[in-house]
Amino acid sequence: MTSKPITGRDVRIALVGCGRISGNHFDAFRKIDGLQLVAVCDSVPERARAAAEANGVPSFTSFEEMLHGVACDAVAICTPSGLHPQLGIIAAKLGKHVITEKPMAISLAAADELVAACDAAGVNLFVVKQNRLNAPIQLLKRALDKGRFGRLYLANTTVRWTRPQEYYDQAPWRGTWEFDGGAFMNQASHYVDLIQWLVGPVESVMAKTATLARRIEAEDTGIAVLKFRNGALGTIEVTMLTYPKNLEGSITILGEKGSVKISGTAVNRVETWQFADYDDDDKLVEATATNPPNVYGFGHEAYYRNVLKVLRGEATPDTDGRAGRKSLELILGIYESAKTGRDVPLPLRVTL
Repeated sequence: MTSKPITGRDVRIALVGCGRISGNHFDAFRKIDGLQLVAVCDSVPERARAAAEANGVPSFTSFEEMLHGVACDAVAICTPSGLHPQLGIIAAKLGKHVITEKPMAISLAAADELVAACDAAGVNLFVVKQNRLNAPIQLLKRALDKGRFGRLYLANTTVRWTRPQEYYDQAPWRGTWEFDGGAFMNQASHYVDLIQWLVGPVESVMAKTATLARRIEAEDTGIAVLKFRNGALGTIEVTMLTYPKNLEGSITILGEKGSVKISGTAVNRVETWQFADYDDDDKLVEATATNPPNVYGFGHEAYYRNVLKVLRGEATPDTDGRAGRKSLELILGIYESAKTGRDVPLPLRVTL
């Protein structure tokens, strides 16, 4: 069972969770003809009302009341991560397409339940991975797909950001194991996604995490060492303790015939681009640089353009539930290794 394409009218989207990331979704809706925000919901009434007034739509504090009270085709879920699966399942059972922020869940069992519910209902499940759509990252993916690196040797992604204690104190769910996770699961999850998407499946992971300065349950700092199935090695370095502000969000890939580093605070500009053989894409490198106002970048608009095309029946999803599950599995492997002190093979047991 699959839903019919939506044609001849706007695609109507209701959004739940009017916190920090919702502004990127609202901006995307305003810029894309064919998408219409029809309602917002938040458990904090003042936040729901403010978002509703800013966007000219009704507000709700009950998710199910919103779904029953307003006609919509899809639901954008921007709540704490631990709530993504249960809200997505509710929406799917009512025949709504599901668009969920990262990570799609904080356990593999919950992620699989969400995928199964969307499959059973015949609706699409989109997992927002906007950094994949950054222009420099797209250029790097093309180089990898063309085989320009030859054999891959080493990959690294580094997230040196800052989140002060005030950030965690703003909402009681932040930094908790039940609803959020730590630096790997929340802030750096896009970078974990990028390294496995670009370099390939991970065979095993060894990790250390620590809570060094923030009063939270989960980690504020961590390092992971990866072995990829193709033989390459990789590292992920993450901290939310950089002084005094966000310093770097980067990815580096080194191979026998090429070296590339994409840096900035949000993988937004090419720092190194060297290959043994010329390709016309080399002329595009300088034009890919952007200067985003925050670490979220500009990818939400591009992501929603794909969502619209999919719901029109004109494209396939950039990242669906199964793609979103892959990076979640790696993050949970990192946590398992940090907890046990052992090298953890992938894939994981589904109980995690």
